[in-house]
Amino acid sequence: MAELVQRYLDQILADHVSSTDGALADYIPELARVDPDGFGLSLSLADGYVYESGDPTIEFTIQSVSKPFTYALALERIGRDAVDAKIGVEPSGEAFNVISVDEATKTPMNPMINAGAIAAVSLIPGATADERFNQIHEFYSACAGRQLAVDDDVYSSEKVTGSRNRAIAYMLQSFGVLDGDPDEILDVYVRQCSIKVTTTDLARMAATLARGGVEAVEERRVASAEVVQRTLSVMVTCGMYDAAGDWVSAVGMPAKSGVGGGIAAVLPGQLGIGVYSPRLDSKGNSVRGVEVCRALSANLGLHFLSVTRESRSTIRHTYDASPGVRVYELHGDLLFTGAEQVLRTLDQECGEFDVAILELSRIDDIDDAARRMLAGMRQSLSAAGKEGFVVDPDDVLRVTQQTYARVFGTLDEALNAARAHRAGSDG
Repeated sequence: MAELVQRYLDQILADHVSSTDGALADYIPELARVDPDGFGLSLSLADGYVYESGDPTIEFTIQSVSKPFTYALALERIGRDAVDAKIGVEPSGEAFNVISVDEATKTPMNPMINAGAIAAVSLIPGATADERFNQIHEFYSACAGRQLAVDDDVYSSEKVTGSRNRAIAYMLQSFGVLDGDPDEILDVYVRQCSIKVTTTDLARMAATLARGGVEAVEERRVASAEVVQRTLSVMVTCGMYDAAGDWVSAVGMPAKSGVGGGIAAVLPGQLGIGVYSPRLDSKGNSVRGVEVCRALSANLGLHFLSVTRESRSTIRHTYDASPGVRVYELHGDLLFTGAEQVLRTLDQECGEFDVAILELSRIDDIDDAARRMLAGMRQSLSAAGKEGFVVDPDDVLRVTQQTYARVFGTLDEALNAARAHRAGSDG
C-alpha cells in the first residue's frame, strides 16, 4: 500500500512538470550548463523509509543547502556561545549574497546568507583548509548516510567567478569575524558548496535533522538535539532568504534552498524532503521546488504548526481475532506520517492475513491526507487478493465522501463480515 503515497508524490510532480518559469543560475558558468528540465523529489520518513519520484538519481551541487549543516557542525564543535559571538540569528530581509553585516555588532545577520555561511566555515576547527573541509565533508556524508563526492568542475567554475564572495570574506576579516586566512576559508566554502547530492541525499540529511541529529540508516547520532533545535529555528526564519515569511506561512517547514536547484525541508520528528529543479526565481529559490513543497504541505498536512500531537499517532495494538483476520487498533491524532506508517505495516504483513480491520474508535483527530489514504486501503488490499474493513463509529473517515471504503459501526459487525468473507472465499 506504499503505492498510495507514491501516487500522491507522482501526481504532485506531474502537476508541476510543465512549469518552465525561472532561469538557471548563470553567474556560475557550470550551473548554467545543467539540464533545466531536471526534476526530482524524495521523501524520507523518520524510520529511514524513502519514497522517490521523477529524477531522484540526478546529482547536483548542494550549494547553499549546505549552510545549515555547516552551522550545525560549528555549534557542535565549539558551542553556542562561541558561534553566537560571530554569527547572528536574525532574518536579514536581504538577498543571500548581500555585502553587509549587522550595524551594531559588525557580524553577519544569520548563517543562511553567504556572509554568515563563510563565517561558519571559519569556526570549524582546523589548522589547514583541508582539515576544515574534511570535517565538513564527513559531517554531510554522515547526515546523508553515504559518502558524498565533490564536483570539481563546479568547484573550479565557482572559484573563478567568486569575486562577490571574496569581497564578503575580506569585509568579514576587516571586522574581526573570520578565524583564519580569508582566501583559505573561501576555498573551503566553495568546496562545500560543490559537494554533489541527489534529492534522496537531501531528504536523508533533512530526516537526520527531523530525528534530532540521528541518521536513520545506521542509527548514528551525528549532532546533539540542542544543536538541531537551534539549527532548525534559524532555518525557519532565515532559510528561504527574503521569501522566508511567505514560505513559513504557506509551507510551514524549516527549509533551505540552493542556487543549484535543491531544497531540503524538515518536518521535525517525522520526515525530510529533498526536491530538485534548477530554474530559479528572483530570490534564488527553485521555482518548481517551492511549488512542490507548497503542494506537499497542503495535500499531506505537513505544516509544522498542525502536527503537535503526531507522536501519539500510532498502532496501539495488533491481534488476530480469528484465523486469517487481523485487527489493527489505532489511536491519537492521525496525520500523513501516521497513516503512512499504518499502510506500510499492512504492506509488510499482507501475507499473514486474508482480511485486515482498522479500528478507529480511539482516533481523536484525522486530517484529509490520512483520511484519503485509509479510505484507499481496500483498493490496495483487493489488488493483492485481500480484503480491508474499517470500524469507524464516529464517522471520522467521512465515508459518504469515500465510497470505496467498507465501513462498520462496531468491531463485531466487521468481524462477522470478515468471517463471512473468508467462508465465502474458502467455499
